[in-house]
Amino acid sequence: MTTANELARLERIDDLRSVWENEAQDFTRWLGRPENLVLLADTLGIGELETVAEEQAVGQFRADILCRDGDDSLVLIENQIQRTDHTHLGQLLTYAAGLQTASIIWVASEFRDEHRAALDWLNEITDERFRFFGLEIELWRIANSPAAPKFNIVSRPNGWTRSAHHVAAVQVQASNPLHQRFWARFCEYLSEIDSPIKPPTTLYKPFITYTIGKGGFSIDAYRSMRYKRTWVDLRISALERLAYFELLLETREDIESEIGRPLDWIEDPDGKVSRIRSAHDTDPTNEEDWDRQVKWLDETLQAFLRLFPQLVRELGG
Repeated sequence: MTTANELARLERIDDLRSVWENEAQDFTRWLGRPENLVLLADTLGIGELETVAEEQAVGQFRADILCRDGDDSLVLIENQIQRTDHTHLGQLLTYAAGLQTASIIWVASEFRDEHRAALDWLNEITDERFRFFGLEIELWRIANSPAAPKFNIVSRPNGWTRSAHHVAAVQVQASNPLHQRFWARFCEYLSEIDSPIKPPTTLYKPFITYTIGKGGFSIDAYRSMRYKRTWVDLRISALERLAYFELLLETREDIESEIGRPLDWIEDPDGKVSRIRSAHDTDPTNEEDWDRQVKWLDETLQAFLRLFPQLVRELGG
């Protein structure tokens, strides 16, 4: 048992370059890892972030990290391992205009007062389509332990914390209890047959999502009570989604043969997302039919997760 006399002290690491020597090669790549985006998203309360691209070209500049959040909106992250400067503020505004991003996150080791004030002002004058966040990054250690990162919010939209908590509460209250019971039954079925499919952790939504190791791609399962259908999608939201879709379409016959059924190929050139879909006409509200529905869902997810991750990795880019 540790006594009071044995307690260690936290030590702040002032020189961030002792850990991240190069901003682009070290800090940006570290920040773009999924586990670190989770830390950043949890700090801000903006939900899951998925990397779309690093060093994304926008005009003559390159944005550090481009992501999508759980609402499929673009999130731009610009990072520095030094004090904020006018150059990066100007780049943020250029990126926002060029990408029409909904959320813009500026990460730096220290924020100048004028740049903090600039983000606060932007949050006051822009509408709800745009959100500006400022974060300071710190490193701490105990004795000789590995360095640990810590984000501190220095600027965020007015009433953001209250708004984020309200939205989350409304989502839970508005959720249909049928979703919870169905996904609970699905989890039971996966356990009963020892399925390789990972059980969902969120049960109140009408959909579940599986990442497949490449930004801009996921496999989604969705239950629509309105249309009385259940479907499984390969969801393509990457910036180059139309090119990726065409590459996959060239092997349509092989893909459908591997999946074992014809698929719906939804390119949607004017939208944000392309999909390759297997749909099942069934009534999600009919609980007596759920055993058949969970069996179809497990088999289809297994087929998609067996085939598409490898195909997507071979697309390159």
